[in-house]
Amino acid sequence: MRIPPGRSQPLGATWDGQGVNFAFMAEHATRVELCLFDDPHAATPSRVIEIAESTHGVWHGYVEGVGPGQLYGYRVHGPYEPESGLRHNPNKLLLDPYARAIGRDMNWSDTLFGYRVGDPAEDLSFDERDSAADAPLACVVDNSFEWEDDAPPLHAWNNSLIYELHVKGFTQRHPDIPEAIRGTYAGLASEPAIRHLKELGVTAVELMPIHYLVHDRHLVEKGLSNYWGYNSIGFFAPHPGYASSPTPVETLREFKSMVKTLHRNGIEVILDVVYNHTAEGNHLGPTLSFRGIDNQAYYRLEPESPRHYTDHTGCGNSLNTEHPRVLQFIMDSLRYWIQEMHVDGFRFDLAPALARQLHQAGKLGAFFDIVLQDPVLSRAKLIAEPWDIGEGGYQVGNFPKGWAEWNGRYRDCIRRFWKDNGGSVSEFATRITGSSDLYEASGRHPYASINIITTHDGFTLNDLVSYNDKHNEANGDDNRDGDDHNNSWNCGHEGPDAPGAVLKLRARQRRNFMATLMLSQGVPMISMGDELGRTQGGNNNAYCQDNELSWMSWQPGEPERSLHAFTRAVTALWKNNPVFGRRGFFQGRAIRGQEVKDVLWLSPEGGEMTDEAWNGSRPCFGMALNGEAIDDVDIHGERIVGDSFLLLFNAGDTPVTFVLPPPREGFKWTRVLDTASDNPPVDEPHPHETHELLDRSLVVLRMDHD
Repeated sequence: MRIPPGRSQPLGATWDGQGVNFAFMAEHATRVELCLFDDPHAATPSRVIEIAESTHGVWHGYVEGVGPGQLYGYRVHGPYEPESGLRHNPNKLLLDPYARAIGRDMNWSDTLFGYRVGDPAEDLSFDERDSAADAPLACVVDNSFEWEDDAPPLHAWNNSLIYELHVKGFTQRHPDIPEAIRGTYAGLASEPAIRHLKELGVTAVELMPIHYLVHDRHLVEKGLSNYWGYNSIGFFAPHPGYASSPTPVETLREFKSMVKTLHRNGIEVILDVVYNHTAEGNHLGPTLSFRGIDNQAYYRLEPESPRHYTDHTGCGNSLNTEHPRVLQFIMDSLRYWIQEMHVDGFRFDLAPALARQLHQAGKLGAFFDIVLQDPVLSRAKLIAEPWDIGEGGYQVGNFPKGWAEWNGRYRDCIRRFWKDNGGSVSEFATRITGSSDLYEASGRHPYASINIITTHDGFTLNDLVSYNDKHNEANGDDNRDGDDHNNSWNCGHEGPDAPGAVLKLRARQRRNFMATLMLSQGVPMISMGDELGRTQGGNNNAYCQDNELSWMSWQPGEPERSLHAFTRAVTALWKNNPVFGRRGFFQGRAIRGQEVKDVLWLSPEGGEMTDEAWNGSRPCFGMALNGEAIDDVDIHGERIVGDSFLLLFNAGDTPVTFVLPPPREGFKWTRVLDTASDNPPVDEPHPHETHELLDRSLVVLRMDHD
């Protein structure tokens, strides 16, 4: 049966009310078949339609009488020549890269591989078994949704507080959320979840990957899963495993409802996206979509051995962003999530892998040029994870204007300082004032730095100060996985059964980290549960632990409740005082005809820090912030003036008597924060000329009218 040719654009399955236009890029294909399924449990399609029309490598056709809810997949005919980089196998049912919803999850089987698993020739062999019974199916959708008056909150970067969370792990154990929606998009949009975020002052949630993902076969066979989700295969479809709704069309609506509800509460939605690789892995991986559609176009292949994949990601393959159709695919996906799904921005996993051209990560690739000129994407919040595993892959500070970055140098320096490694005072001052060494020369601002202490990858904040070594035995890899060097403090006693003095010091260190994070210039990011002392029992690589080890605990003990109260207090301090969220780097300015300093660095003796003090090993100093010298204006053009503060840092293991600078005439110092206290901070007059700064503590004094 011959069908109308339809249109070559847009790509994907587009319903117009009477039928569906199917458009599918496969440049090296010789024939393409569209397979329609009426039942997600069906092992064979109910209807097979040949797509005969091809325009510039895009196969397209129009099918009347089908609409939303229709399940489908493709078979692509063409040469199977792995040594030349061609891997077509029409026996394998393929997922549409532009699928807007997933109608059936995949089921691991040897039929999913283009070669005969176990054959001595490996991927040079050819498997003739049909994968239709096990392959994932796409679903035609109706994109209509009642967005009402939904609008992005549009928080300024310098007023942003990001909260990284896992959609399932965040609400799976919440006792006040109905059980039916725990661990789902709807659960994240529930009143208890949103209340917690708002109490912290969160302006944006950064969702760990929610694109349709595949759980690695080796994990499934061990009873584990790819919990973190950095294994995407459907870049237009929300993962159905996080939906409470039973159908793919309802999954789409549930995700949109979540976004709308978060927006109504002033919370932006940032997606962690993984365009650097796909779930098909290396040359021995399954044929699920891209590999069988057009392997040469979609993936970077080794020039001297096209059978093998260039791997800048450690995941077996890298998407080929040098190919115009692959660039189009990524850009179409990004625009779809903004325009159709109303998300506010993206965090790009292993971003240098997207920029690599001729193996030069330092030279920005076409991807970044295209994003910056795109009228939709250039207005979104764009965050780079600025490293990958390739040569020259550590690119912190090298991304262009318009991009923010997870600042790994901030993380490492703040950990070193509070561990009292010595010699980090000068760099610590640079990091807490926005990392000018990384961003100022290129015309970027302090908010280019996404300040992180912990993220999903590594120890939680509690475990950071509670374990000397990783404990990843539950991952099934004999504790060989995970970073060996991301612990912060050699605590002497591991785990929850340490002596009381050790537990008390751990609690203080947690407060030190949280206060430093929130009071640094740049954009703070809190990792899910750190404010409640979430622990993973020392596991610093819980990527495969979809269980209580990773899920958020909502019934904390007294130390955790105290940390939560402290975190709420310090985020409120950050939010209510513009001196902690400046748009520009520190520099002197004239006030009432006098040149004044907006930041002053003080030694414990009361004078300004000398070169000797900066280069010494004593990890103790003060930072005075002048609220009158904020170089910024509000939306009405009025100059912003805020309170002035004095921050005292002591990362050493002995108390220090700190000589305080005298406040301005008519003013006094008020103690508003002290990490040495187990209780939330309260305003307390400080009439003394000195302050006994306890070991491993941070104190904040505010200059108030006398």
